[in-house]
Amino acid sequence: MLIIGLTGGIGSGKSTATDLFRELHIPVIDTDTISHQLVEPGQPLLESLFNMFGNDLRLADGALDRATLRRRVFADETLRKQLESLMHPAIREEMMKQVKAISSDYCILAIPLLIESGQESICDRILVLDCSVETQQRRVMQRPDLTTEQFEAIIKSQCSRQQRLSKADDIIYNDSDDIAALREQVLVLHQQYMDLSKNA
Repeated sequence: MLIIGLTGGIGSGKSTATDLFRELHIPVIDTDTISHQLVEPGQPLLESLFNMFGNDLRLADGALDRATLRRRVFADETLRKQLESLMHPAIREEMMKQVKAISSDYCILAIPLLIESGQESICDRILVLDCSVETQQRRVMQRPDLTTEQFEAIIKSQCSRQQRLSKADDIIYNDSDDIAALREQVLVLHQQYMDLSKNA
């Protein structure tokens, strides 16, 4: 099975692209989804997180105060690296467990920090969703829970557009909000990946 690592900066359209691959019945493993599941109430990793960052992040229902945690880690690089050292190994373990359970010509691993976390080696090909920083900001600032300062901190924490593109085997250009144009690019890559999987 061909493993495609899909990545891109915040606001580049990763979620929309993965939805289009799902419409083609291609399995998608999303590390953002995994990271949320790993810190649900009752999960051991959640307690480790409270121990590391403070019990004040525990909401009344026992859930994690994600907004406060995000503010803290993007304001302090040391805290962000501590969080990544806690989360990334657990996310990767669960991701690979899910990969082994898949039977398909190819699958998509949606990993926002694919390049930053040095996980290129687990992928047969790297697919980058690319758009300008201006487009990223325009899209992200439509979200109610992010400030301009937080957006800038997130951009700073991610690798540059040029670094990401230098690692890409395939690129989807997504500066417009035309979903038909995005779907067309996904369909072309889908056929390419199906062909590659049969010749592997």
